[in-house]
Amino acid sequence: MATYKVQVSTGKGLLTGTFDSISITLVGTYGESPKQLLNRIGTDFSQGSRDFKSDQELGEILLIRLHKEPYSFFPESSWFCNYVQVTSPQGDLYRFPCYLWLEGYATTSLREGRGKRGQEGPPPPAAEGSQSVSWPVAWDSVAAGPEFSMFETKMKGFLNRPYSWEKLEDIRKVFWFYHTPVSEYVAQHWKEDAFFGYQYLNGVNPVWIRKCTKIPFNFPVTQDMVAGSLGEFTSLQEELMKGTIFLADYKILEDIPAIEINGYPQYITAQLCLLHQKPSGELIPLAIQLSQTPGYESPIFLPSDSEWIWTLAKTWVRNAEFHVHEVTSHLLRGHQLAEVFAVATLRHLPMCHPLYKLLIPHLRYSVHINVLARTFLVSQGGVFDKAIATGRGGLAVLLKKGLENLTYTTLCLPDDIQARGVDSVLNYYYRDDGLKLWEAVHSFVSGIVGFYYKTNLAVQRDYELQAWVCDIYTKGFLGRRSSGIPSTLRTLEDLIKFVTMVIFTCSAHHAAVNSGQFELGAFMPNSPSSMRKPPPHTKAPVTLEEFLDTIPEMNTTSLVLSILWVLRNEDFDMRPLGSYPDEHFVEDEPKWLITAFQERLAEITKEIEERNKTLTLGYTYLYPPGIENSTAI
Repeated sequence: MATYKVQVSTGKGLLTGTFDSISITLVGTYGESPKQLLNRIGTDFSQGSRDFKSDQELGEILLIRLHKEPYSFFPESSWFCNYVQVTSPQGDLYRFPCYLWLEGYATTSLREGRGKRGQEGPPPPAAEGSQSVSWPVAWDSVAAGPEFSMFETKMKGFLNRPYSWEKLEDIRKVFWFYHTPVSEYVAQHWKEDAFFGYQYLNGVNPVWIRKCTKIPFNFPVTQDMVAGSLGEFTSLQEELMKGTIFLADYKILEDIPAIEINGYPQYITAQLCLLHQKPSGELIPLAIQLSQTPGYESPIFLPSDSEWIWTLAKTWVRNAEFHVHEVTSHLLRGHQLAEVFAVATLRHLPMCHPLYKLLIPHLRYSVHINVLARTFLVSQGGVFDKAIATGRGGLAVLLKKGLENLTYTTLCLPDDIQARGVDSVLNYYYRDDGLKLWEAVHSFVSGIVGFYYKTNLAVQRDYELQAWVCDIYTKGFLGRRSSGIPSTLRTLEDLIKFVTMVIFTCSAHHAAVNSGQFELGAFMPNSPSSMRKPPPHTKAPVTLEEFLDTIPEMNTTSLVLSILWVLRNEDFDMRPLGSYPDEHFVEDEPKWLITAFQERLAEITKEIEERNKTLTLGYTYLYPPGIENSTAI
């Protein structure tokens, strides 16, 4: 008779235990044990050991089976299992990480925790039933939060008023108790050209501008138009050659359908905006055209135009920024790609696979939060249909265009910085912090990959890895070769770069485009979700009243800001980048690499803190303690 010790660890959260009957079977190289009950009185399981007796020595333990079955008259209840640990009669320790909810009555098989690639070890064992497993339940404030935050707007009467704002100052009253230093700064400086340009570098969509070396044929900006903005000691051609002219092109918005809000049509335009970076580092707009087609009815607006017509032109650009940010940078890249990565990982990588262990903390809640978004935000009659000019139909068209334009280069930050020609832009804190984080993740991934894969051949022969990347290519990018997304991975460096991209996308990229939404958008004219009048076709002066009649009305503003407040609200269960409380890795080397990664993140944190002390408006959206490990909100 051989005696094994079995230790079961249950999650510490509320209702993580179960009244169900839990039994275990051990499977080793010499055979399989009989099923043995593990239950104790009450909700299982607290931390502790149980003796497990087998009629024979089982050899090396390869896997265990957990059998979840009815107990007495109690109804079925879920169980969150952290891990199971087995000690053999010889003292050999085997650890079986789980960190999942086990639901229903069935059997779950767990393979021993040492990382095994696709060509190593036994194939995933068959279970004796179909066990339902899921991740921890995500924070549901996307569902509950809007009602809570909209209570304030209802009490103030804004949410039920489909009328123009009477005064700009009244917009600040929508969320009076949630002001931050940044939201106050926005309310004071939103009209300034320098702050308009600053947001292209360090706002919530710092991935759009490109260096301009030649004025586009459909944007006929001349030297005479911009001479006053550039100054008398330089010219447009000289600045183009020096690399200080930049372009924001919103062609992607051309022909996007718009809906009616409050019974009135909304408008979307495909703007062009030319910017110049001064020697001081200020990035200022030089010229704006509110369509892709120049002509008599599409004038080029300039800083020298009258105050409110120039402000209106910039606000149209900010509206374009709202659409491309929310749909392409945030929803598509930050959320939907995270879901693609999560589903492919769950389909193709078993829990003992080293890439599963590496990636699963960065995919936490990603599917659940997207289900909530599809239910409450982009569903028929949801927020997009009520308060955003594209509506649900225009959103789908814009998403399709966004996916068609999405490339591997875009997703890999160092490559994207080079492709957009913004490697030498001054005061580009998103780039500076992002490249440090990319390198930190790359170094961490290099260590993990190098530990489990010694040669390029090991990468090529891992059939589970190859199925995973192929699924991402075919299902996520629709097999589009022009995307540059690999369908196979041939070398160690290929694998390291791809996994770095996945982790960076789900953590740092999402933080960069999500964290500042409320504070930069709380003063609505800085980020309007819709425009209620057609774009101006002349440079005739515009009054403040006409401006207020163009931007979103009170109820639309209130609804959008309610959602932005929820999306910024921090999860009580947040896990910052580099935090790995679930111990999926059991070997020492990966644990050392995790520690080194955390130490590098701490260094980056200090560097950002020191830099921000010197800035009027500190950049914090890539501050490591504020970056979630995954797309969780």
